[in-house]
Amino acid sequence: MRLEQLKGERIGICVSGGLDSKTVTTRLKQAGLDVLCFTADLAQPDEKDIADIKEKMRPTGVETTIVDLKQDMAEACFDVLRCQAMYDGGYWNTTGIARAVTVRGLLEALQAQGCTVLAHGATGRGNDQIRFERYTNVLAPQMKVYAPWRDPLLLGEFPGRKEMAAFLRAQGIEADVGPKKRYSTDANLAGLSHEAEDLESLETGCEIVQPIMGVWPKDAPDVVESVVLRFEAGRCVAINGKSLDALGAMLTANEVAGRNGIWMKNALENRVIGTKSRGVYEAPGMELLGTGLAYVYQATLDRRSSVLFSQLSKLVADQIYDGRYFDPATRAAQAAIGVLTEPATGTVQLGMYKGNLFFQKLTDCPHSLYNEADSSMEASDGLNPTSSQGYVEVQSVEAKSLALAKQIHAR
Repeated sequence: MRLEQLKGERIGICVSGGLDSKTVTTRLKQAGLDVLCFTADLAQPDEKDIADIKEKMRPTGVETTIVDLKQDMAEACFDVLRCQAMYDGGYWNTTGIARAVTVRGLLEALQAQGCTVLAHGATGRGNDQIRFERYTNVLAPQMKVYAPWRDPLLLGEFPGRKEMAAFLRAQGIEADVGPKKRYSTDANLAGLSHEAEDLESLETGCEIVQPIMGVWPKDAPDVVESVVLRFEAGRCVAINGKSLDALGAMLTANEVAGRNGIWMKNALENRVIGTKSRGVYEAPGMELLGTGLAYVYQATLDRRSSVLFSQLSKLVADQIYDGRYFDPATRAAQAAIGVLTEPATGTVQLGMYKGNLFFQKLTDCPHSLYNEADSSMEASDGLNPTSSQGYVEVQSVEAKSLALAKQIHAR
């Protein structure tokens, strides 16, 4: 859609309180359109008070509705953790999963207030435009979508931040452009993604990023901190002996891992639209809980289940990244993962030291397939070593056949 096609519609704008949000809202209102603003509370660690967004948007004259999605976001984090859904470059799908939660939650709020159009501030070069629009299409196919930063009219009027600021000042709205930013940040409970500006150059080190959820490893404490995680059927239910729901577990894990400098990740990822992008990601809690859960999986998944799990995990990761979290293939893969991970119950103790995360012990794991006696290299009551003779002989038949048929090439 373009600006001239919005007449007669009620438009719900997804806002963050920034310069572009205020510009789009004010410009649409100036055009005589019926607009409302909405923002999602995803427990963003870069927002001290989510209500500040309402105050930032108030000068536009449009009321902003804040939709509390913290619990929804926490449950989505647990879905990602259970599936170990990491994308290109091995980073947790923090932004991808947040878009699914955001659009689903905001659509309900938009529809409740009679909106017929969802407007988003994603640019025409990234993944988020795909995610916002696809989720709107599958969850509310009757809802129209307006992308102001793909509208030639607005792109022509506002080629940069200076033009936005000048426009707002002309409307009597304060607009402090401030110093040039070195990078942009997108935040939610799962983590932070830093990208653009100086980070677009591969000659710029990721050290320019100032961590928000934690510290760089060099600034972490000089002592090992241990943390005990209790998992039941693939869900973290307690940290250091304290029972927690999903939101409590994520907040605690972010705090504990963050102060120990856990997980700052630099990734070059393949975008949905075919380009590559560079990002620096913070996700301390996801890394802590995900690593702990992986150790339980190692104990409870048999060989073929592990292979199947890894295949399903990649499928889910790609689906989340591509804006297909609610698709049938994603749900089917998650259902299968649910079967595989149902036995994933155990207590894991991990050590944290200056960005390093390492195994200390696994206990109370009733479905563990690991048997010390079977695995021991010493004399034990486990597997009888002589029992392997027949297996080795059977394997030798195929090996010798391949060799005699000259199908083996050592160089």
